[in-house]
Amino acid sequence: MTRGLSRRALLGGTVGGLALASALTGPAAAAGRRRETVGREPYVPLTVGAGGGPAGTDRVHVLKIGPDTARTVLVMVPGMFGAAGDFRLVARDLVAAVPGVQVWAFDRREENLADRSGFATADPVGYYLDGHYRSQDPTASAYVAGWGLARTLEDLDAVVRTAAHGGRRRVVLGGHSWGATTAMTYAAWDFDGRPGHRDLSALVLVDGGVRGAFDGTGQPVRNSPQEVRERLAAIDGGAVFDMTLSAVGVGSRAESTQIWYQLAGWYAHLDPAGRSVLQPRLPDALRPSYPVTNAGLLGTLVDAGIGWPNDISVHSGHLADTGEVRGWVDTGITPISRVAAAYAGGPEPAVWEWYWPSRLSVDLDVADPYADTDLARSLGLRLAHTEALDTPLYAFQTSYAKGTIVSAAREVVANSRIPYGSYATDDGMNHLDPLFADTPHNTLTRTLAPFLAALR
Repeated sequence: MTRGLSRRALLGGTVGGLALASALTGPAAAAGRRRETVGREPYVPLTVGAGGGPAGTDRVHVLKIGPDTARTVLVMVPGMFGAAGDFRLVARDLVAAVPGVQVWAFDRREENLADRSGFATADPVGYYLDGHYRSQDPTASAYVAGWGLARTLEDLDAVVRTAAHGGRRRVVLGGHSWGATTAMTYAAWDFDGRPGHRDLSALVLVDGGVRGAFDGTGQPVRNSPQEVRERLAAIDGGAVFDMTLSAVGVGSRAESTQIWYQLAGWYAHLDPAGRSVLQPRLPDALRPSYPVTNAGLLGTLVDAGIGWPNDISVHSGHLADTGEVRGWVDTGITPISRVAAAYAGGPEPAVWEWYWPSRLSVDLDVADPYADTDLARSLGLRLAHTEALDTPLYAFQTSYAKGTIVSAAREVVANSRIPYGSYATDDGMNHLDPLFADTPHNTLTRTLAPFLAALR
C-alpha cells in the first residue's frame, strides 16, 4: 500500500456525514441535476459572486441540519477534498444535544464540477471505472487558477450573512482540518473594512487551525517565497488541480481516489456482506490476497490497523480471520457501517470534493503564520485583524498532530482579544474519527455541545 502521504495529501474531510436513504433506494430526478432537498435535511444552493467558471458554478450549497427556528447556526467548513456530507453525523448529534442549534455544512463552488450522476444508475462501477462520467479537463479549466482563499472566503461570507438572517441569529464558524484554517482566516479577513470576526459569536476548530497547528504531523508548511513562486508558476502552466490524492494509488486523475472511495462506501452500504464488487478491479498493490466482502474491502481502505496514515484512517476493526469470503469485524470506536454510509454519500450531498484548486492549497499554506505579511498581501490575502479577534474559541485535537492543534490555538488566544478558549483532546482518535465515530464514543460532540450551549 502507498505510504508516506504528506499532511496535505488527505488533510481531512475526505469522509463524514451519512448516506441518504433516498439516494440509495430510488433514482435521481434527473441525471446530473443537483438535488436541493433531501428529506428534512435540505441541501440549499446560494448564489455567490462570479468566478469565471462554466454555467452553474457561481453558487455554493449548504446542508442544513436542525430546526430553522434555531437562534444559533453553526457553519462548518470541510477540510481538503472534503464536502458538506462530512458533518452530517456530527451535526445530528449536536442538534440533539443542544436545543436551539442548527448546523449548516458548507460545500465550496468546486463541488459543482463533479459528475455524480453515475450513482443514480444501475451500474456505478461501470459508469465511473470504465470512464463514462464527465471528467474535468485541467487544460480547459484555467479559471480554477483564480479559485483561491479570497474566492472561498467571499463565498463563505455569503453563507455567514445568510445564516445570520439580518442579525436575528448568532453564527458560530468552524471547520475540520484545513476547514478550521479557513474559518480562522475568515475571522481575521478584511472584507472592505469589515473584520470577519464581527459577524461571529464563536470559532470552532476541529483538528486544524493556524500558527503551526499542523507542526506535530512532521510535514512542513510549504510557504517559503521560493516554494510559493514555484507553485504559482506550476498553476500558471496548467496544474490548476491539486493532485496529492493520486498518491493513494488508485488512479492518476484529480478525482480518481475520491471516486474509488465513494464506490467502496456505496457497495459496503448497499450490500455489506456481499462479495466485493471492487476487489477484482483494485490495483495489485492494494488488492487483498483473499476474497473479502464489500464491507471488508472498505475496511482495508480506511482502518488504522491496516497501516494507512493517520490522515485517512479510523479505528474501526479488522478483517475476519476465517471464511471463504472474509467480512469485517467491528472492534473500534467507528463501526464500518458508519464509515460505509459516510463514504457512500449520495448523488447529493456527498463527502468528497473531486477538484481541489491548487491555488487554494498555496493560499492556506501562506496563511498559516496568521499574520499580515508581505507574502500574504502579495497573494491578495487580507489577514488584517488577527490580533483583534474577540470571540470565544473551541479547539479539539486527536492524535493526528501530537498536541500542536491545541498549543497553536492557545497561542492564537494569547495574541488576541479572545475572552476564553475551550480545549479538548482525544489521543485515541485518528484525524477522521471525530467526523463519524459512534455517538457514545465521540469525544468531539461530547465536549463541543456544552461549549455551544454556553453561548446561548
